[in-house]
Amino acid sequence: MRKVLLLVLLALVGSTIIFFFFKKEVLFAPTSPLPQLMKEKPLDKYTIEALSATNFAPSEITIGKVLKDEENFTSYIFYFYPQGKKVSGLLVVPKKSGRHPVIVMFRGYIDREIYSTGIGTVRAAEAFAQNGFIAISPDFLGYGQSDNPSESPIEERFQTYIVALTLLESVKNLDSLLTSQKLQAGANSDKVFIWGHSNGGQIALTILEITGKNIPTVFWAPVSKPFPYSVLYYTDEFDDRGKMLRRVIAEFEKDYDVDKYSITGYFDKINAPLSFHQGTEDEAVPVKWSNQLVEELKKLNKDVEYFTYSGDKHNFAQGSWQTVVNRNIAFFRKYLTE
Repeated sequence: MRKVLLLVLLALVGSTIIFFFFKKEVLFAPTSPLPQLMKEKPLDKYTIEALSATNFAPSEITIGKVLKDEENFTSYIFYFYPQGKKVSGLLVVPKKSGRHPVIVMFRGYIDREIYSTGIGTVRAAEAFAQNGFIAISPDFLGYGQSDNPSESPIEERFQTYIVALTLLESVKNLDSLLTSQKLQAGANSDKVFIWGHSNGGQIALTILEITGKNIPTVFWAPVSKPFPYSVLYYTDEFDDRGKMLRRVIAEFEKDYDVDKYSITGYFDKINAPLSFHQGTEDEAVPVKWSNQLVEELKKLNKDVEYFTYSGDKHNFAQGSWQTVVNRNIAFFRKYLTE
């Protein structure tokens, strides 16, 4: 009997020692790499899927100085605050009394050195205002009187979506702002449209994919190729021929799946009527890009109209500009009664 008890005791002591050393091995073993691999990375929040699941709070909108005072409209600098950062922009308001529909406008790429508020949107914005629309366009971070963007060129690009999404949500505060300024014109936040030119067209496409909202949208020569080709295509215009940006993108591709950030994989999420306008001699956005984009959208049974302008270029300055604007106004007006 004593032998049995002794064997049981030795077994218990032995198992305790083994457990202690095993536990010590686990407790003091090097950290497993698996949790680190699964840990969310800083730019994961900017994937199209992640942004689709994010709620963007509307921001206060404030008005600054008058930039132009004409017979039919007044233009102002305005400010709003996406995720706590100040962004300036151009606000053009008709002088005619009543509550006017709102066009949110996104410009294309412009060098910071030559940029001032409204470049890229002001001419079309004034034409829209003369026809009874309020036009509002952000400068984006790093431009105008806006706060600085991220030091990361990749994140700076993604921050344009945050700015655009916040402005769309903030339009609902525009009417109370105009009332507080004792203006005759008000804003009808139930009738909101989007206009995008060049890279602003890429931003507009991304916003429609993220939100899935039915916002009638006009595109002037949109950048529509997949990321990062949509950026790399233009790097030969840089002083260093794009060497720095190619290094940045190569580093990004090591850690992230670029397809999750590219508009071309999410066209099916668009639920808005679309109007495309493209010059056949556009050197910045080749006409074949828009041809391919429209063809793909039609295959997905999207509501699309498409106009090309023979011999015209990126800004429709070869004679088509007024025709393009007139067609834009007609397109927007179709949806005022719905």
